[in-house]
Amino acid sequence: MRLNRKTGLLGLGVAVFAYLVYLSWTTSKRKPEGSFIEYITDPAWLTNWPRWLDVPLQKWANDAISWLVKNYGFIFDAINEFLLQILVAMREFLTDLPWPVVIALVLVLTFFLSGRKWGTTALVGVCTFFIGFLSPKFWDKAMETTSIMVVSIFLCLVIGLPVAIVMARNERVRSIILPVLDLMQTIPSFCYLIPGIMLFGLGAVPAIIATFIYAVPPVIRLTDLGIRLVDREIIEAAESFGASPRQKLIGVQLPLALPNIMQGINQTTMMALAMVVIASMIGTRGLGDEVLLGLQQLNVGRALEAGIAIVLLAIVLDRITQAYGATLQERTSHLRTDKH
Repeated sequence: MRLNRKTGLLGLGVAVFAYLVYLSWTTSKRKPEGSFIEYITDPAWLTNWPRWLDVPLQKWANDAISWLVKNYGFIFDAINEFLLQILVAMREFLTDLPWPVVIALVLVLTFFLSGRKWGTTALVGVCTFFIGFLSPKFWDKAMETTSIMVVSIFLCLVIGLPVAIVMARNERVRSIILPVLDLMQTIPSFCYLIPGIMLFGLGAVPAIIATFIYAVPPVIRLTDLGIRLVDREIIEAAESFGASPRQKLIGVQLPLALPNIMQGINQTTMMALAMVVIASMIGTRGLGDEVLLGLQQLNVGRALEAGIAIVLLAIVLDRITQAYGATLQERTSHLRTDKH
């Protein structure tokens, strides 16, 4: 059965390849005179790549985007308005808070999430203070960058976690989604900005969409891995007490997979920050536009200050998520020991 399935997939792949070659020959405006057989028998085509052997992927992609905008533009407008309202509310909330209150909240959050570790709390507090201390204008820009990241990471969690759960429970779905995740992580991040602009215009919303696509794979992969690594004996113990699949997932698998999930959130957060900085190229306000302005003006000092501010923000976010993940790891280790 497995051999037949592989043979079928191989045959399908060969058929698709043959169709693409035929399509290249029939649709190309640069194919030579004469029949296809005459062209193949002439060895001159082996010297340089034939200009007709060109899959029209560019045309397909452009036509698909045009079709989406023409027929479903109202849906993208609604998504744009919804995300923009959330983003504006988040940004106004963060920028309206007095800066000492923000630093105090960050310190309290870090202290409790890190398991009352004073060293991590002090490091995060110093880094948060120095974002504004480098330049007062960086404080509001850091809040703008953080608001975009919060919305993007929220989308990553709302969509990524259910996808990871389905992957962990269904091998066929997993085999389909894994290549998609590989593709999402392999395509250069700049490429995600172009369809975002076409569908949502300039500004923060295409940056959020591009950040989501770029940053969601780690949380999906590591959540799937965490659920799959849960000890089978623990699952069998839950089943022996009559736990339903839903109860096993919520009460056993997800709690034990939390360290992996937090590791995925940490990686997603770092990738989201990198993408938000890149998104300054399409008009996204924040720390990234300071780097872009420094580049355009050849102002080394301005770019250096903005770069350091981004590093400080990255340290803050990284230390908070990693510290909480380490705390969960300790709790999970104790839980596994108790179970055994």
